[in-house]
Amino acid sequence: MTGYVMFRKDRLGRRGGGVILYIKESIQAYEIKLEKEAECEEAVWCNIVTGNSTLTVGLVYRSPNISIEENEKIHNAIEEVSKRVCIIMGDFNHGHIQWISLQSTGREVQEFLNLVQDSFLSQHVLEATRGEHVLDIVLTSQKEFVDNVKICEPLGCSDHNQIHFIIKVKGEGNRKIRYRKKFTKEDIRT
Repeated sequence: MTGYVMFRKDRLGRRGGGVILYIKESIQAYEIKLEKEAECEEAVWCNIVTGNSTLTVGLVYRSPNISIEENEKIHNAIEEVSKRVCIIMGDFNHGHIQWISLQSTGREVQEFLNLVQDSFLSQHVLEATRGEHVLDIVLTSQKEFVDNVKICEPLGCSDHNQIHFIIKVKGEGNRKIRYRKKFTKEDIRT
């Protein structure tokens, strides 16, 4: 896409699939790698420079028939990234979580819900994104980062609804610059 930098991680061993994240060229961003035990098959992570700080953004796809090992890596990744200022989004295929009441069914789903709560992450998508389920979610380390979440019609032939939202972080334009004159002996005359 013209005007955007692409970050992607293709699905290995099969045709198609993977994740892709586009960030406007005008935003300073670079891909990062997580610790080995948190390196997921279908996840991409990058840092966005926002003024004097950095925002870690992650895009994750969690297959409904995921292996125990890969599921553990996703949990490790969320645990690692949640210690930073972050936004984690994607299709997690946990449709049995009632995000408003924070209830779930099943051990695996409850473990994920516990992880989100123990990591002090806020989940912003409260309406169904596929059928009657909330499969696609947006997690943030600070609740005020995300605003104006809207669930829209699917794009193209997708069976998932689009999620539109505003990320509210201070950018380069909000940075204060101070100028000081450097005084030397030559500047002081008597």
